[in-house]
Amino acid sequence: MRDPGHSPQPWVAALGPSLAEALPRLYGKACDPLVGELIIALTAALARGDLELDLNGPAPADVSAVSWPEGHRGALANSPLCRDPDGPLALEDGRLQWRRWLRQRQEVIEALIARVDSLEPLATSGSAAIETLSMMVGLDGRQRQAVAAVLSHGLVLLEGGPGTGKTSTVAAMIAAHRAVEPGGRLHLAAPTGKAAGRLRAATGGTLPCTTLHRLLESRGDRFGRHRGRPLDLDLLVVDEVSMLDLGLMAALLEALPTRCRLVLVGDPGQLPPIAPGAVLQELQGPDRRLQLGDAAITLTTTYRNAGAIATVASALRQGQGLTSGASDTDPLASILPLLQALAPTDNLQWRPCSPRTLPPELLERLRRHQASLAEQAARCRPGTEQGCRELLSARDRLLVMAPQRQGRWGLEAIHRTMLGGRLDGDLQDLPPGTPVLCRRNLPELNLANGDVGLLVGGPGPSARLLFGDGSGELTWIHPGQLAGSAEPALALTVHKAQGSEAEEVIVLLPSGGSQDGRLLYTALTRARQGALLFTDAELA
Repeated sequence: MRDPGHSPQPWVAALGPSLAEALPRLYGKACDPLVGELIIALTAALARGDLELDLNGPAPADVSAVSWPEGHRGALANSPLCRDPDGPLALEDGRLQWRRWLRQRQEVIEALIARVDSLEPLATSGSAAIETLSMMVGLDGRQRQAVAAVLSHGLVLLEGGPGTGKTSTVAAMIAAHRAVEPGGRLHLAAPTGKAAGRLRAATGGTLPCTTLHRLLESRGDRFGRHRGRPLDLDLLVVDEVSMLDLGLMAALLEALPTRCRLVLVGDPGQLPPIAPGAVLQELQGPDRRLQLGDAAITLTTTYRNAGAIATVASALRQGQGLTSGASDTDPLASILPLLQALAPTDNLQWRPCSPRTLPPELLERLRRHQASLAEQAARCRPGTEQGCRELLSARDRLLVMAPQRQGRWGLEAIHRTMLGGRLDGDLQDLPPGTPVLCRRNLPELNLANGDVGLLVGGPGPSARLLFGDGSGELTWIHPGQLAGSAEPALALTVHKAQGSEAEEVIVLLPSGGSQDGRLLYTALTRARQGALLFTDAELA
């Protein structure tokens, strides 16, 4: 359950020593140094997004290698902190976990499995059966299996890499459900606004489509939809499930009525969520697949030829063991022969260059993009919807991604170089056309964490932020309303870009970063047409 693209939260990791001292005291025992080491290491793992510590693997940093792991196992066996049912720690199959999340994870996975056969199959007789069969024309065997599954099961898991027909399969599943249940209440959802907008556009825009937070009526740390006030739905399709964390899935299941069929769609090769608990990864184990049976469908036929991008992405997906977590192998090393064989006409280009400064080619491409957005922004104002939609479309021509915020190739370096001193001022002082990222869920403003808007007008008090939700609806917000909740977004971390697409993507991959191939896989598969990869020349 690793989060390779997320920077550690220092304040979480700093809790480790305090917890190692306080927890034994609460149980009236002296702190065993080996248990203390494990608490510190487990807290550091949580800061990275991990819920567990593998005692079958190598010793973590700051843990005694001499005693690892047998000495630590013995210390846990003798510690009240690891005793069921009240101890805060739990050891299961050699994995040390916080008992709180272990229980929640078990409850969520068991609830998902239980939904598979919780409903009677929908009747498909007469004209409904004929219409349902017509939905399957042109679909391959696994796509047809998915259409049949949505009519037979309470839960369907649909997986596949880019270009394998997930969206067309979802459209057929929805059409089949409508044919059999014409009055059914259907909804589409995704973890982020960008992903929800893409899903709505890809499925024709005829069904309600929102972020999960909006669907569940997020109210800060609580949700307006829950067991006492469930959703009124018969079919819910959730896309980009690789981004769905344990807490959000638990909230969704609590708000979902038993009569509602649930379709989960995702690519297990992508990055796991930032928050703890990667639900899609939990469903990859052989025992879980056996329990899901024919309700789990993996699409493998590629229908969209993405050239060299697809070739490299496939090598990353297959060679890194992406469905079983991060690899210790450098992902670049595994695809180096493919990169070296790229032709100038390929849709993926590779540029090894000095890591000491930002690549000049990157800055030139960004400046051209920035100038184009500024020109488009000049033709956009409230009441000029066509020009505003053109501006939002222009935003998605280029997407720049970096794994890190800090460092010479990090987001802060990019924005400091492109925006200079204006980076330290108010949002309204940024140049017109500057993309701006919303970093919080703000339902009162109709914004979700991860939404990217554009600055129009200004600089100064006349500036406004334009957001589009994928449905064609435009939202205008004064920059002051997002003070402390937004930042420039000429470039994004790979995690924040997840769920997005762009005509062209540029990826910065410095040395010393994550060794998880899912990060590069996720970044490259954001591209619709072309990708440019910059790496440290010393890695070539």
